[in-house]
Formats: sequence, structure tokens, C-alpha cells
Amino acid sequence: MTVAFWCVLIACVLPIISAWTCGYFRFKQLGSVDNKHPRAQYAQLEGAGARAVAAQQNAWEALPIFVAAVVIAHLAGVAPERAAIAAEVFIVARVLYPIFYIANKDILRSLSFMVGIGACISLFIMAA
Repeated sequence: MTVAFWCVLIACVLPIISAWTCGYFRFKQLGSVDNKHPRAQYAQLEGAGARAVAAQQNAWEALPIFVAAVVIAHLAGVAPERAAIAAEVFIVARVLYPIFYIANKDILRSLSFMVGIGACISLFIMAA
């Protein structure tokens, strides 16, 4: 399995890790974790907790773009070493993204988002 494919696996796990972070904030802010109505409880979060939920949602939104970019690069015959660099850049950007989001560092969060999208675009360009 290529490095880029391993990065796909990591990207698939990132939203789940973000969900655990949301659980922490649900417990911290609301005193419990309601697994019967988690989305209703998410809606009650404020501050860092609300930002954690938004970061998780964005992780799910970024995932299909990255998966498509990696698969298309692979199918187009992009050198695995080149695809690996872009995939690794994406992962680093996406690991930093929720950290910046929860910490309310909006400029760094936006920069991290742009770097991640740029890595995906680079994979598509390499495949062209």
C-alpha cells in the first residue's frame, strides 16, 4: 500500500478523533454525553465546544475531495513518491486545522484549510 493510501486511512480517522474531542466538550460544558440525541447536544455547545463540532464537520467535508484526489492520482499513474508528498502535506494541514479551530486562531485555521485544499489540487494537477 502506498504512503498516499495510508494517508487516506489517516484522513478517514481524523473526523472520528474530532468526534471524541466533541464528546469531551459535551461532558465538560453540559455535564454528560447524550448518545441518544448527540446532535441536539452538539447544538447546545458554545465557544471551543461549538468550534470543535464545526471542525469535525469540516473534516468530513474535506475527506471526499482528498480521497478522490488520491485515487485519481493513482489511476493516472502519478509517481507514488510525488503523491506521497502532497498527501502528507494534506494530513499535516488537516491535523492542525481542528487545533487552530478550537483555539480560535481563525487566520491559521484558514491557512491550514487552504494548504490542505492546495495539496488536493496538486494531486489533480499531477494526474492531468
